[in-house]
Amino acid sequence: MTPGTAGFRGSPGTHEEWRGWREATHEALYGPEGFYRAGPEGPAGHFRTSVHASPLFAGAVARLLCRVDAALGRPAVLDFVDLAAGRGELVTGVLAALPAEVAARTRAYAVEVAARPEGLDPRIRWLREPPHGLTGLLFANEWLDNVPVEVAEVDAAGVARRVLVRGDGAQRLGEPVAGAEAEWLARWWPLTGEEGLRAEIGLPRDAAWASAVAALDAGLAVAADYAHTAAARPPFGTLTGFRQGRETEPVPDGSCDITAHVALDACAAAHTARCTPGHAPPDALMRPQREALHALGVTGVRPPLALASTDPAAYVRALASASQAAELTAAGGLGDFWWLLQPVGALDAAALLVDVADHEEQ
Repeated sequence: MTPGTAGFRGSPGTHEEWRGWREATHEALYGPEGFYRAGPEGPAGHFRTSVHASPLFAGAVARLLCRVDAALGRPAVLDFVDLAAGRGELVTGVLAALPAEVAARTRAYAVEVAARPEGLDPRIRWLREPPHGLTGLLFANEWLDNVPVEVAEVDAAGVARRVLVRGDGAQRLGEPVAGAEAEWLARWWPLTGEEGLRAEIGLPRDAAWASAVAALDAGLAVAADYAHTAAARPPFGTLTGFRQGRETEPVPDGSCDITAHVALDACAAAHTARCTPGHAPPDALMRPQREALHALGVTGVRPPLALASTDPAAYVRALASASQAAELTAAGGLGDFWWLLQPVGALDAAALLVDVADHEEQ
């Protein structure tokens, strides 16, 4: 389960019922027959995330966890939280990649709305919400983009109105955006008077992220997602659907994933706003996934051709690893994700991303 998706208790909508995108998406994704509850394969059956692309990703997260561990002085208990865990692929991979001494001290959590999958490592605690009082690393891979949000669109009179949707995907304009949602738009995603411009109102994501970070007493929270900042908001929004590996129209009937890119700068500021006045939190850091993974040793550098002659098997393994790394860091693909690193306590997020030697990719 995901913090920020709780609170809706309505019955599933019919094709005739008009609702805001937030309520409709919540029911379609997390309701009793929702997309994230269906099928043993989980999200992996419909789209390819960094976790599914290569074990190198889990290895990089394990390396980050070790750096957080060292920065915290190697506590007796080190927490790792896989937020929006799917079927537990990331947390399983991280535990497998950790050095034995670190793994022995690690308390692992998977947070997910779906039921615990059979055969999962018994060391992993399966929860619907993150516990509190954590010391370590909380990692949310492609979570915030699935926290449902309202959609606003500018009408012919230049007024931003809430977009309503039916169960069959038909849309129409509703009431004008007002209150806290209007304030959020004015600060984070101002809409000019041009008819048809759209924005996704990220207020629920801000609250969800601030709540997730609050689970940490000390450590680092990371959100990895397709994202944008105030300098380059998409003029018509990014709401879309995915079904069986292909992008599709977002229809809130439980048959497809419904997602929208994240205003990640707003999420970072939401945690800061919750901090005690006079106690400024450590600076958050935003980096493209390509840069973050490079700093954690995932470079995509191909092995030297001479290795093919001296150790063909090692060359093939190294070549496969380089191919996977290239996918994780590729421009126009997974490399375009953004990482938000939000430290809690006396951690320096920038110091945790120590660049590896810069090799020319072939």
